[in-house]
Amino acid sequence: MKTFEQPLSAEEENRYLSAMYGDDKAASHDAGQILIERNLRLVAHVAKKYMGCGEDMEDLISIGTIGLIKAVNTFKPEKGSRLATYAAKCIDNELLMMFRARKKLTREISLYEPIGTDKEGNEINLIDVCEQEQPDIIEDMDTAAKLTCLYRLINERLDERERCIIKLRYGVLDSSMGGKELTQRDIGQMLGISRSYVSRIEKKALGKLRAGLEAAKL
Repeated sequence: MKTFEQPLSAEEENRYLSAMYGDDKAASHDAGQILIERNLRLVAHVAKKYMGCGEDMEDLISIGTIGLIKAVNTFKPEKGSRLATYAAKCIDNELLMMFRARKKLTREISLYEPIGTDKEGNEINLIDVCEQEQPDIIEDMDTAAKLTCLYRLINERLDERERCIIKLRYGVLDSSMGGKELTQRDIGQMLGISRSYVSRIEKKALGKLRAGLEAAKL
């Protein structure tokens, strides 16, 4: 696999971003190209987690690069995050979309493609001989990505009481409860508040998490 250039420093990144959003079209184009080229190492890093999924690494990098280009073209520095942080999400999303599309196509075509006939001359499809459902590694990765994002959002977007109620209600990130899910009434008694108040806090917290997941485009 080819060797990629070293990533830009924060100072260099800011300089090229400023040039990209400047009035000089030629300088803007050149700056955009440099931002893409100097973040290709990030594409390779994200693509590595999909090795073993039946795709060539070069193909993964090609698809991931599309996500990087989208990231550079849509990045908003004023939001305060580094380009690499935003780009990693875009690269990951592009690869997941590719796998989802191929998985759908495979299910629609390959599983129903004739592979022979039985003793009575009846046509046999691949789906007919699949005795059990195989693990779906792409779906597992997708679920894992969403759970990782969800756990981060619980800590970042919720206040202390909201976090406590969500953890108790759904048995997440709370080893002391052994993953047990509590009712709103149980939580109310534990915290010394009414069941209806617990319900309102839970509803508000879930709204914040839903908005966070939608913003992450997972």
